[in-house]
Amino acid sequence: MEFRSPEFKTRAVHALHDANLQKALSNTKAGFVVKRAQAAAEMPEFEALRDTAAEIKNHVLANLDHYLEKYEAAVTAAGGHVHYATDAEDARRIILGICKKANAKRITKGKSMVSEEMGLNEALIADGYEVVETDLGEYIIQLADEPPSHIIAPAIHKTKDQVADLFAAAHNKPRKTDRAELVAEAREVLREKYFTAEVGITGGNFLVAETGSSVIVTNEGNGDLTQTLAKVHIVTSGIERVIPTLDDLSVFLRILARSATGQETESYTTFSTGPRREGDIDGPEEYHVVLLDNGRSKMLGSRFQDMLRCIRCGACMNHCPVYGSIGGHAYGWVYPGPMGSVLTPLIKGMDGTYDLPNACTLNGRCKSVCPVRIPLPDLLREIRHNQFRQDMTPKRQKQALKLWRYVAERPKLYHFAERIGVRILASMANGKGKLRSLPFDPGWTGARDLPAPTGRTFLELWQAKRGDK
Repeated sequence: MEFRSPEFKTRAVHALHDANLQKALSNTKAGFVVKRAQAAAEMPEFEALRDTAAEIKNHVLANLDHYLEKYEAAVTAAGGHVHYATDAEDARRIILGICKKANAKRITKGKSMVSEEMGLNEALIADGYEVVETDLGEYIIQLADEPPSHIIAPAIHKTKDQVADLFAAAHNKPRKTDRAELVAEAREVLREKYFTAEVGITGGNFLVAETGSSVIVTNEGNGDLTQTLAKVHIVTSGIERVIPTLDDLSVFLRILARSATGQETESYTTFSTGPRREGDIDGPEEYHVVLLDNGRSKMLGSRFQDMLRCIRCGACMNHCPVYGSIGGHAYGWVYPGPMGSVLTPLIKGMDGTYDLPNACTLNGRCKSVCPVRIPLPDLLREIRHNQFRQDMTPKRQKQALKLWRYVAERPKLYHFAERIGVRILASMANGKGKLRSLPFDPGWTGARDLPAPTGRTFLELWQAKRGDK
């Protein structure tokens, strides 16, 4: 996937004025939030489960080498193979080698953000393989030649009409506009691909050290067909996705769907443990797990270790006002939203990612809904501190911060400036209650109005209410 995070500001402005994108976002962003709140409220132990999940993850990260070795031993005992990839290039090399050995021509894929991180599709296609995404959202954006814009709903930025146009062009069939008919058409086209693919690649939501199982959760069943019908099954996952036992897994399964889509559980929770055994009626002949590091081990023991607790539910971006306004493509790489604004600088480096953590308003909604209680605002703030320490902050911004500090350390001057400021803004509104533009910072009002102050500061209003001088 092309790295375009340096273009964040330009892409964000474009997103704000993209009518189709804004329509798609408005149709979906409220649903995730409401459904998640309802699902959490209906489970009295939900908050306790969040605490338990965070504790399990912290324990695993403190003993990650032990659990990876235990997982590898269990996979090997079941007849599978575990491969460790230091970075994306190493992962691509390993997977291309497996596909070549299998004499593959067609490869089916379930949704896997780690494979996006690897740049896997591009590498496979460049090597002459036919790659077919089988998750409906991933299939849609593959037809559109676009990357995912959300980690659980990759085509969330597409409207129904846009999908209808893509299907009509790709399938050479009459254009349909009914959602059920569009789904049926995709199912018909994809079904033949499952039966003729030599290799099936899936992600791994969880890796169970106790049994050597990889676990995927889906709502379409495409993952089951991808990993069952192909001769070779390849699991792609990050090294941090291992958990100790099946009992631990049950904790995460109870919070994952509720946090992601507001469901009690996903439609399919699928366990894969090695290749087909004697007597099995189906399953792959070979089973491989490719575990990607790609900077994760550097986070261990650092201020950013908490980020490795992430279970990729998407709750943080569902509740993020910035993501809700600009969508995922503006972030310019695999992981959008709050979690991406932390992960992208840590994985890709600080160069070219300056704007991501600085776009955040630090409102804290992401932290309040994260199922494993990752303190995302704190991590974003820490990245900002690192940028400042590395002298990456623009000169104009530094000067503004120095001026603000000078004023803020002098209460009388601060309150005087505050009184002048609110009166000027109130007069600019001409009694309309809002400002259509700000001459000194037009970016704030480029896509929205700014509510105008009434003409008095909060402190003045509070003192008047109390009768203070």
